[in-house]
This record gives sequence, C-alpha cells and structure tokens, in this order.
Amino acid sequence: MSTWGKMGSFFLSDEELGKKDDDHKPFKSGSGLRQQKQNWNPARAPPRRSLKRIALVLVVASVVYLFIKNIPVLGPNAQMRRPSYIYPDLSANIPRRPTYDRSQAAPPKPQDPQDPQDRSPSTPQRIFNGPVRFLALASTLQGISGTRGTMLINRNVLFASSSLRSAATLLPIACQMGSDLKSYVHFALMSRSEIEIRELRKINGIDDSCQIIFHDARPDFPQMSTDDRMETAVFRAFHHIFNYMHPQAIFIDGSSDEEPFFLRGAQQHSKAKQNTLIELPRRSAKRLEWLTKLDSQALRMWHKNSIDILIHAIPGASGSLIRLLRSLSAADYTSSSVPHLTIELPHDIDPPTKRFLESFTWPPAHVYNPTNARYLSIRHRIPHQKISEEESSARFLESFWPAEPEFSHILVLSPQVELSPDFFHYLKYSLLEYRYSAISTYQHWDRRLFGISLEQPNQLLDGKGSFVPPSLLRSDSSGDAEDNEISTSFLWQAPNSNAALFLGERWIELHDLVSRTLEAKRELDPMPALLSEKVVSTQYPSWLEHALRLARARGYWMLYPGDDIARNLATVHSELSHIPEEYANYENPKPLLADDASEEEIENVRQKIRVGIETTLAPVSLLDSLPNKGNLRPFGDLPVVAWDGPSTDLEGLNMLSREYLAEFKNNIGSCSTYTGKQREREPMSTQDMFCPTD
Repeated sequence: MSTWGKMGSFFLSDEELGKKDDDHKPFKSGSGLRQQKQNWNPARAPPRRSLKRIALVLVVASVVYLFIKNIPVLGPNAQMRRPSYIYPDLSANIPRRPTYDRSQAAPPKPQDPQDPQDRSPSTPQRIFNGPVRFLALASTLQGISGTRGTMLINRNVLFASSSLRSAATLLPIACQMGSDLKSYVHFALMSRSEIEIRELRKINGIDDSCQIIFHDARPDFPQMSTDDRMETAVFRAFHHIFNYMHPQAIFIDGSSDEEPFFLRGAQQHSKAKQNTLIELPRRSAKRLEWLTKLDSQALRMWHKNSIDILIHAIPGASGSLIRLLRSLSAADYTSSSVPHLTIELPHDIDPPTKRFLESFTWPPAHVYNPTNARYLSIRHRIPHQKISEEESSARFLESFWPAEPEFSHILVLSPQVELSPDFFHYLKYSLLEYRYSAISTYQHWDRRLFGISLEQPNQLLDGKGSFVPPSLLRSDSSGDAEDNEISTSFLWQAPNSNAALFLGERWIELHDLVSRTLEAKRELDPMPALLSEKVVSTQYPSWLEHALRLARARGYWMLYPGDDIARNLATVHSELSHIPEEYANYENPKPLLADDASEEEIENVRQKIRVGIETTLAPVSLLDSLPNKGNLRPFGDLPVVAWDGPSTDLEGLNMLSREYLAEFKNNIGSCSTYTGKQREREPMSTQDMFCPTD
C-alpha cells in the first residue's frame, strides 16, 4: 500500500470505519475476478493501538520534562553548600571555633500519609508507624569532617532536645559554651514541631557569635508519628550522629519539660554506646553555669569520677561535728550524685552527737533519691585507750580505699569546718579542669596534683608563722602596688587536713608510703631525725606528716583557692577547735604569753592570734566569685609555693624534691649501703624510695 493509502486509512471517518477496505483499495487493470478474490483481506481493526502509543509518548515526555525541571543541582550552589571550618591549630591546646554557613534549603515537606480532611488540623492523629527517614540530617553530618568526628577522642559536644521549651533552656548554655571556643558545640533538634531552624535560632536569640552547628534530626511525618516511632527515631538519630561526630558529652534537659519518648530514646542510646549523657535538672542553668567553661575531655569524665566524704570526729567536739553535718546537708549536689559519707567516731561519744545522729539522714531530704538509698557509714572505735600517732594514721587511712584510683577520690573534712552551699560545685569544677582537661593531661600537670583544698590556710604547717598567700599583678598595673595585685589560686607543696580533696592515685601512694615507713621504723636504730623530728604542728592530725613527706619526695602540690574564692567555699572555726586525740598528752597548759615576755615574743603571739581569725562565708554564687570571667587559670599561670612558705618555680620545686628524695632514701630507705640496682618508680607505689634489706 502506498503512503497516501496508509495515511488515508488513518484519517477515515467514523462512518467509514465499518466498511471494508476493498472500497478504498485500488485495482490493477486487467485483473480478473479470480485475482480479486485471491487478494481480498478482511477489514482492519480500528487503529486504537496507535492512539495508545501517542498517549504513552505524551506521558513519557511529561515525565522527562518534570525530571529535567526538578533535577538536583550537582554543581556549586549556595543553598547546598556544606559548612566550612577553620581548622584548629594543632600546636595549641584550645581550638579555634569553626565558622558555619547555615544557609541551606529546607527539605521538602512530605505529604501526610492520610487525607487531611480525615483529621483535625489542631490535634493530628498519631497513628503512623512506618520506616524512619531523616531528610535533612545527612547534609550537616557529612559537612563536619573538620571537627574530626570520626575519631573516638575529639572536641565535639552535643546538645539535643525534642521539646521547644527544652530547646529554649539548652540553647543559651550551648551558646555560652560555643563562644568560649574550647569545643565544637552542636545542637540537634529531634522534635515533632515543623519549626524552621532559622526561626528556632531567631526566637532564642542565637546568632553567629554563639558558634553552634545545628543539625535537623527530625524524622519524616513527625506530627503523625506514634510515640514508639518517635522514640525509635530519637535512638536512630543519636546513632547516626554518634557515627559521624562521636560527641564526648551529650546534654539534654532532664526535667518534665522534655518529651518522654525523647528521654527514653536518649537513655537507651547512652546505655548502648556507653557515652556521657548529662541530664540537666530544672532551673540548673545558673547553678551549673560553670560547666560551659570546661572542654570536651573534662566533660567526658562527668559521670566517671566519684567523690567520697570522710570525717574523723574528735572527742568533745560535738558542736563542731553537728555544724559541719548541717552545712553538708544544706549544700547543692545537682552537679553529681550525692557522695558517700563516712563518719569515724571515737570511743567516747557525746550525748548531743548521739541524739543528732539518730535523726540525721543522708542523702539530705532535698536531694532527689527515688530508691531511698542511704549513702552513710558510721564507724565507732572499740578500744578505749588513747591511740598513738602510728595507730591514728593507719586507722584514718584505712577508712577509704579507691576502687578505681583514676576516678575515685576522697574529701577529708575536719569537724571544725563549715562549708558553703556551693562548695561541691567548685570541687567538681576544679577536679574536672585540673585533673581531666585536655590542657592539663597534655602537659602532664595532673601528675603533680596531690589534691584540691577548699580553704586557704593563714599559717604554716609548723604553726609558728603566718602564711601570706601569693598574688598576681594586673596586666594594666598602675598606681599603688596593693591596687595592682589581684587574688589568685596557687600551688602549695603543703597538704591540708581541714577541707581537702585527695586524688585516688595519691591516696593509694600515701597508703604504700605509710606502710613501708612503719615497717622501716622497726628496723632503724637509731631513729633518723627525718622521722623523729616533727615538722607538722600537733594541732594537725598525725597522718598529715606522712602526706607532707610524700609531697616533698615526689614534688606534689595542693591547689589552694585565692581570697575571693576561699570566702565562698569553707571556713574553719577556731572557737571550738580541739587538739587531735593522738596528741592529747602533748597539749601545753602554759599560757600563750608569759609575764616577762619580750617584745619579739609578744609580736609572735599577736600574729598567731591574728591568723586564727576565721573567714566569714559570703553568700555569692560560684561563678560570680571566680576571677577571669569564671575561667580557672591553667597550672602554668599559678604561683608555686614551697612547703615552708617561700615562693618558688617549677625548676626550684624539682630541685628541692630531688634533694629530699635522696635524703629520705639514704636515711629511711636504707639505700646508703645498697649496691644493687635501684628500683624504678612505679605508678601509685613508693617502692623506689626503699631499698631491699637482707
């Protein structure tokens, strides 16, 4: 058939569709009837398949057009640009904060899985429980490679919330932490709300100076999802974030403002990954404001360290003990779990002490304690006779043994101390900063830290002279010298027995030193002056003499607070002070000032009375009392003081330590005649200070 014939049959009218094709088929001349019958064919079917083909072509063309119009831009696009970072200087211990470009297009909102007319617009039915997808999380997680999130140890800290009210609580804390430039601060939103990230930032006053990296970790269909699906989404969101970021600490709002499904998902993920999950209690932003000054490594140890409290009661000091226990009960412990309290009682207990302990409860009533667990141990000494120095030292040190020396620490308190409500905040803040922070561990300053004192002594350990704490000069010094000096924390080689935290590693080493020293005393004849002569005054317990020997031999120091901080931590009351039980026979009944005293003796007594004036506690919040905008000064900026009072430096302290160690090893350790190989120093051991004896 010719082309025209084909086209003609294509354009047949509806009336002609029923006719046979013979009427339109041309006949060849000379052909007979028989030939016509042989070439006859039945009428063709209507060309419906051709119409279907045309329709199919139109559909395909439409699909191709829509695909080309909506194809994603794979080249540079301002709306898809990943965050750019300024890489931190690896030679510095504090990183520079990355700059983050948050101008990214919002993901397309998915259509609801059911007809909007079938539900109320104000209260959507939460019945959708399909697979979880995150439409906007991948782009920001893939863009944080500059924070080294794939490494287990890094500088990432994460804040996360589901409730917008909780987000309003966490964002100011995250902003303050991010602006300090010590860590990479991230915020992840896992909410049902469809609020834009830009709007969330605007409502909470978050600008670029906060240096927060935002992540939209909301799943698809959040408003229609069941609580179980949202809980699963929270767990999976934390899982994806953990793989890309490995946050050293995760902050969430632990109050009732947060969604229950979010709290469950966060707690489940924390148990699965064993990461640090910090649940901030209600109205804790001001009280825990100091945590924004810590770096990621210190925050990682938030839950790992523990503190026990040890009180050694003295006979006849019931009033002092009751005052101390009341100040402990009134303290704020929102930064940690309540410490375990151990009270060592003498053989003779005063009636007021008995009555008070009958009603004394620990933890205090205002502390959250859903299991009603008791963290109180009261021990009563059986022997009635007076104890010796050796017995007192051994008994006291045996009262505590750190299960994990790196994380278990002991707070020693004298009954004549009264504590401020914020003392525990300062204790944990200083412990995390000076023991676990990146800058302290990198420069090995933590290896010299014996403990942290809560009070500033006003006299030397020998009790004969007053102690003047060191100070720093202002950077913009001008005018009088006194006005140019500022109070500062300092490092003193002399340990403290009134109110001081001792690290678990040093406590074990002190155990070992006392044990070996007591054993060596039985074999030494005559007794060397290093052991027979007391350096520490008898107003302090006998175990402090051993602590001083360890500090001098190892070059350890105690961290002491400055004047501005000390008056907000603890005060030592002298009106009810009692001499330690082991020195009861040493007490001098003579008056301080004789009738025929010289001018020099009169001045010495006056100074001794003056330094005994106690410090009055000031009702000021912790961060407000700290200088340097609440930042604790690093070890390298703190003054160093030798055990007997003069100022020194690190090199001078090392020289004094080497001299004392050599004297100790020769006179007490029996190393003067030992010709064998000297023992190597081992962690938490003093065996290198003693030589083997046959």
